[in-house]
Amino acid sequence: MTADREPSPETQRPVSTPTVQVKICGLTRVDEAAACAAAGAHAIGLVFYPRSRRHVSPETAREISRAIPAGVARVGVFVDAPPEVVLQTARTAGLTGVQLHGCEPPEVIDRLRREGLFVIKALFAERAPAFEDAPRYPASAFLVECGRGALPGGNAQDWDWSKAGPLTERHPVILAGGLTPDNAAQAIGAASPDAVDVSSGVEAAPGRKDIRKVEAFIR
Repeated sequence: MTADREPSPETQRPVSTPTVQVKICGLTRVDEAAACAAAGAHAIGLVFYPRSRRHVSPETAREISRAIPAGVARVGVFVDAPPEVVLQTARTAGLTGVQLHGCEPPEVIDRLRREGLFVIKALFAERAPAFEDAPRYPASAFLVECGRGALPGGNAQDWDWSKAGPLTERHPVILAGGLTPDNAAQAIGAASPDAVDVSSGVEAAPGRKDIRKVEAFIR
């Protein structure tokens, strides 16, 4: 999430990876975002999907972005938004990356990357786009989760994380879905991801992070 490393479908990556990075997603408040960064988060996620209970405006996102250190990635989460909207929001909010959580076509990812954004494409264990679709997308990294639930993501559904293992051998992968401080180590052991993404697993209420849980998760 802090470097745009090219996925390599042809060449298998080494099995061992550096420190697993942590993305805290669904932030809605300036003070909580700053506290997550201070706790050691490598990235924060800001949701721009109107149906989400964690939805924020570009203006609120800009205030959050300004409150965290430059070295912490600021990732906007979008679902089938037009690329022009994604780009304008990224500029307004001061994003360094975007996460596409819908059925966006590969050419949208290519366009956003040409604009200098780190682009994460979501893939799902139980619906399309599926893990086997990864070679279609020129993404900087893939976020993988279950795909069950009423919303495109953020449904707090745990799943068999080991299913992501083959994907992590060939691409940069961010593991998500039902993660908590109690099971994060287990999930990392099962899938060997480059990063993990958590939202509801460290919350006191939707969109409100419990910093003690955040600290426990990062530990």
